[in-house]
Amino acid sequence: MAGNLTSGKRKGLNGVSDKRGVIAALALDQRSALRKIFAKTSGFSVDEVPSDWLVQFKEIVCESLTPYASAILLDPEHGLPAASRRNQNAGLLLAYEQSGYEKTVRGRMPRLLEGFSATRLRSYGADAVKVLLYYSPLSGGEINSRKQDWVERVGEECRTADVAFFLEIVNYHDDIDEKGPEFARLKPDVVTRSVEEFCKPRYAVDVLKIGAPVNMKFVESPGLPLSQALHSRADAIGHFRRASQASTLPFIYLSEGVSNEMFVDALTLAAEAGSEFSGVLCGRATWQDGMPIFVKKGAATLKDWLANEGVKNIQNVNQHLGAARPWYRCAENAGKKN
Repeated sequence: MAGNLTSGKRKGLNGVSDKRGVIAALALDQRSALRKIFAKTSGFSVDEVPSDWLVQFKEIVCESLTPYASAILLDPEHGLPAASRRNQNAGLLLAYEQSGYEKTVRGRMPRLLEGFSATRLRSYGADAVKVLLYYSPLSGGEINSRKQDWVERVGEECRTADVAFFLEIVNYHDDIDEKGPEFARLKPDVVTRSVEEFCKPRYAVDVLKIGAPVNMKFVESPGLPLSQALHSRADAIGHFRRASQASTLPFIYLSEGVSNEMFVDALTLAAEAGSEFSGVLCGRATWQDGMPIFVKKGAATLKDWLANEGVKNIQNVNQHLGAARPWYRCAENAGKKN
């Protein structure tokens, strides 16, 4: 709750927010996802993609777009050089989890970066520490028990380090393609139940980072008539409202790799639902189209693209944050709910 936050956590949350107390942050902590796209564009295998590409791409994007962001999320493996080039008014979140998951083990179990700690990340200038958790309330009890214990340990570590703790929840199903229609039917309940779980005080989470409670690719839109959609816009608004009401913590939306147009449509639905979200941590919806330009045409052309299209993308997201609530107001309301 806002009144119970320590000075370090409060300072960190203020550091990643704009003057309104809204988090308008840029996400660029991707590692394996960047390698895959670079590999596809270049013809290299994933293992052949030079690490220097990740470092340079992050530096250029950070320098170009953080003047329009309240903060940037980076990874300490390839992103620290970029962190030093961010706009002076932009805060810093650092990822603490290893990229991806072990595919030979069921459950998409999370792993922390070796050689790092919440205290060490704070020493690098992090206003907040973020971990990503693949989570499904429909998974087996043992899998979820291990994940819950893991989040609780990270929460305690951040509490000891007195640094703000952001938990990113990526919902999935152990036996269903999360990009398909079958999971799209389950997603509203899966998102809402996940929010309910990780708002519990035992986890010591300060801000939840969640996806839209509907897969926007299956929501009625000008390009998808109601007869072909899984969710009408009215139904989608209802799902946004229920997920928001389930939260007793400040929460922000992630873009989940969708297009800029689709992400701002999700924010429009959230606003219409009266969702009490406190902003966004938006990544690929802002800069993903610049990746092939970087590989094929080089750094200078990427800078030109970012100065035009990249800036338009991030400003488009920012323009749809009018309905966002200050994180501290959401925390105060959460205290009343509890």
